[in-house]
Amino acid sequence: MPSTLETTENLTTDLQTIASDVVHRAVQGGASAAECVAREGDEFSTVVRLGQVETLKEAGSRSIGVRVFFGQRAASTYSSDFSTAGIERMLKSALELAKITSEDPFAGIPEAEKLGALSGDLDLYHEDVYSLAGPERIDYARRAEKAALDSDPRIKNSEGGSFDAATGRKVLANSHGFVGEYRRSYCSVAAVPIAQDDAGNMQRDYWYSVARSLSRLDPAEQVGKEAARRTLRRLGARKAKTAHVPVVLDPMVANSMLEHIFEGVNGDSVYRGASFLAGKLGQQIAGSNITVIDDGTMVGGFGTSPFDGEGIPTRRTVVVENGILKSYLLNTYTAKKLGLETTANASRGLAGTPGIGPGNYFLQAGAKTPQRIIGDIKDGLYVTEFLGMGVNLVTGDYSRGASGLWIVNGELAYPVEEITVAGNLKDIFNNISEIGSDLEFRGSVACPTIRIDGLTVGGE
Repeated sequence: MPSTLETTENLTTDLQTIASDVVHRAVQGGASAAECVAREGDEFSTVVRLGQVETLKEAGSRSIGVRVFFGQRAASTYSSDFSTAGIERMLKSALELAKITSEDPFAGIPEAEKLGALSGDLDLYHEDVYSLAGPERIDYARRAEKAALDSDPRIKNSEGGSFDAATGRKVLANSHGFVGEYRRSYCSVAAVPIAQDDAGNMQRDYWYSVARSLSRLDPAEQVGKEAARRTLRRLGARKAKTAHVPVVLDPMVANSMLEHIFEGVNGDSVYRGASFLAGKLGQQIAGSNITVIDDGTMVGGFGTSPFDGEGIPTRRTVVVENGILKSYLLNTYTAKKLGLETTANASRGLAGTPGIGPGNYFLQAGAKTPQRIIGDIKDGLYVTEFLGMGVNLVTGDYSRGASGLWIVNGELAYPVEEITVAGNLKDIFNNISEIGSDLEFRGSVACPTIRIDGLTVGGE
């Protein structure tokens, strides 16, 4: 009878069977433990610029990777060749490499009793993302751009309208007998218009919608009009004077502050001592109004999955509660390094040691609308874009270029640019004085509007 690998020549064999067989063969080859990841997916993307198709891509892919252990030595390889010979080569290379790598006392796959997957429909996959014919997908992008161009005569140009769709399937198997899989889908539409004033000065901005199902995607026209509105409000931007004023962050840029906390609680950074939050568990690291949650179990979430990159069921972890650091975010490896338990945040590609990634990671919303938060400020800055990187995660020092709108007497009065926002992350998280009610997920990380006091806005 032919082996499973011999039947992969026709590329129709079930991925679960292939992954399980690779693990079995690794153990037969002498590995003390092994795990295999197999993926397949399809993607479509198009960009329409000034009504004409500029790029069009449609592709399918299949890939597989294996990680093997000889005691505390580990190695991994991957391939997109699913032929018998291709998989044999991949496996042989991993087994040979593992014998000559250095030992790592923390290496290994999770204990069998920790493995598993969430049950029930997590609402991650919808076939309708591919329900439109090719011309209709292109038209979706064209309509978004046209709505932006038609909204105002000052919209003179465009970097394009786009439509993307993708579906994917992931299988994970390991030598403890775990075999799990899930499918995901998403689609998106975006527009990037360019506006020009009478003096010839130009500004650009963008807007987009993303969803797991085409039925939940915002209409193309709505996306285009919002992109135009955001672009037009930047015309006539001026420099601001250096000042110590309240700073309000639009949700699109407030995300970056939340990402800095993520980087600070990332187990890799913590055990290396490369985080300003290392050694801070149980301590007050933010204002009492700050609660940050990582939840990989949210139905339909962009960061949701039934299990993490190591086969451990995803979970809800309170990272910061009322300003107190409650948990780092960990995979099995970093948990062992720190003497803690994994938080099921292992993230991995096809090969290599798993990293750490977010589930649905967010700052808990407050009660005030963004309008009320802005309305309470006599003189301040509303940031719509950060530029460059000026963040030291060891010391917390923070300085980034920014642009946005100046707040005068509770109103967004005029656009500003070529300014810097500076402070220290340790102070910033303690000085978030207001949190908006406008929490919305457009990815796996989400943050509502926030107001930060005590920052220096550098300008003229």
